[in-house]
Amino acid sequence: MDGKSLPESISRRILPGEFYRRSTLEVACDLLGKIFVRIVEGEALAGRIVEVEAYHEDGDEASHSFRGRTARNAAMFRAGGILYVYFTYGMHYCMNVVTEREGVGAAVLIRALYPLTGIPRMRRNRGKADPPERLTDGPAKCCRAFGIDRTQDGLPLTGPDLFVLDAPGVEDRHVRRTPRIGIRRSADLPWRFVLGDPEKYAASRSGEEEILCGLRSLLSP
Repeated sequence: MDGKSLPESISRRILPGEFYRRSTLEVACDLLGKIFVRIVEGEALAGRIVEVEAYHEDGDEASHSFRGRTARNAAMFRAGGILYVYFTYGMHYCMNVVTEREGVGAAVLIRALYPLTGIPRMRRNRGKADPPERLTDGPAKCCRAFGIDRTQDGLPLTGPDLFVLDAPGVEDRHVRRTPRIGIRRSADLPWRFVLGDPEKYAASRSGEEEILCGLRSLLSP
């Protein structure tokens, strides 16, 4: 934060580590609608979480943790509440929220966000002038827009530069649960959770305007 503390309206809404140290499927569903934030050079990049996928060491052959701990996936086995970032296809990064207790290899992949603040910087990071709904609608796009790479692997999600903010819960009727996509093993597990209408959650919701004003104020002298 370069010496500038977070406004109280933001800091009191940062999800604590205990939020993540629960069942991975519960965390995955509960992350929908929450606000992912990264502070870069005093500017807040923020996006609402609108699509996630759960991965677990127990019976999930698609999970990086299925065959045990390695140097690459070590973060997955730490206590929930940190970021796990991996490099894939020789060109993309993907970020995951680590869940459950120490020693359990589990995480939730952030598949899509809906940008709320910091959109000009996100576009510069991506080198694209995409509209908001297309700017971070894939896991690699999210990392590129937010400037996430392996440097952030293992960092805590409790601030001050990387965190998830609480937000009003999402009604069950607005959530679609489907099998995960882009995988071949354990492809039948219904562990993908998607907001049925992400644009419905594009604008600030009840009680959130204070949060977004606080995030936008971080660049103010």
